[in-house]
Amino acid sequence: MRWLLLLLLALLSGGALAAQPDASYDHDTSRDVLLMLRAPAAHATPEAGYIGDYRNAPGHKARARIARKLAAAHGMALRTDWPMPALGLDCYVLEAKDAQSAEQAVASLASDPRVESVQSMQRFDSLAAGQDPLYPAQPAGVAWKLDELHAFATGRGVTVAVIDSGIAASHADLRGQISESRDFVADDNARRAIPETHGTEVAGLIAARAGNALGIAGVAPDARLLALRACWQANGKGRAQCNTFTLAKALQFAIDSRAQVINLSLGGPRDVLLSRLVDVAMQRGAAVVAAVDPRAADGGFPASHPGVVAVAGDASRALPFRAFLAPADALPTTTVDGGWGLVGGTSFAAAQVSGLVALLRDAAPRLRSAAVRDALAPGPALGSAAARPLSIDACAAFARAGPGCACGCRLADAQETPRH
Repeated sequence: MRWLLLLLLALLSGGALAAQPDASYDHDTSRDVLLMLRAPAAHATPEAGYIGDYRNAPGHKARARIARKLAAAHGMALRTDWPMPALGLDCYVLEAKDAQSAEQAVASLASDPRVESVQSMQRFDSLAAGQDPLYPAQPAGVAWKLDELHAFATGRGVTVAVIDSGIAASHADLRGQISESRDFVADDNARRAIPETHGTEVAGLIAARAGNALGIAGVAPDARLLALRACWQANGKGRAQCNTFTLAKALQFAIDSRAQVINLSLGGPRDVLLSRLVDVAMQRGAAVVAAVDPRAADGGFPASHPGVVAVAGDASRALPFRAFLAPADALPTTTVDGGWGLVGGTSFAAAQVSGLVALLRDAAPRLRSAAVRDALAPGPALGSAAARPLSIDACAAFARAGPGCACGCRLADAQETPRH
């Protein structure tokens, strides 16, 4: 059966979307230092509309002078900066001559009273490993009874921020699914991101168009995506790479855009700045979904961060936090060349759960972010021993979220239970 599916994928695939390599972050980021300076509350400053004219605002110029002085005093160069109003900060990227100098600068700058916080730049990686012809081959379609769930919720009105590599917005199964696109790698002000492999594959699993007689159907086909390019791939292929600064800029944008779901199909070391932004996103109502890193003993960050919906691809090992199990092998999805292909890995398991969370938020708009994990599957209390990932019963998740029985129901129950 697998070779027949591959043949069908080959026949369906077509077109070409050239992804140009990006060299903006090809240098050794171990030399980079992230410097945070306090900024006044946005409502009290002339740069409140920072996206448009932030760099021309008087307050920013004063803080930039301080950043340049601090950089020069420690033998570094000021490379770039970005506002983080969710934290009341401006973030500056300083570049040292080598990794050892950067480490020494972090220790020295931490004691400077003008500095709110300072840290090293860290690297993150992607975790890859109906009427739509490939829908029968989608594992989540069967396991989660998506045909039945889509009668009650399709993700309409829900915004999902896909913080990843570039997405092929012109793909036939993604055309019209992206409400806004931003590139936080190549150009701070770029409104469109170049199409790349990983982001396109993740986007298709979340929100590929349904019922268009093409390819697949996303788990939440009526959700709208924020395509936020914070990761990059050499020649558009291979494992996508990101860093603290690009991810922070994208998280800030997702927070400002009031995304209800934020998908982070990536993993790396624990990061202070990103932890703070993830906390603010959840406090403001977003459900943050992240992939468990199978290479990391603790499951990796941000999956291990408290409150995050962590998604694993298998239940072979216990984790020190609550995690959920989703299909992760032989998943058909959209590809950057305009066709469809098979993918595998926890990146894509997480993408499907982001789609499911979008369905829950469509069906139960008042569902609080903190309650999403309990809706997916009740788990052990905080502080309990490590446990294996929990299987998701999507029909039961709908009932726990509040809208009542939506699938796998007896006829009598279906007649008595209010629907969305």
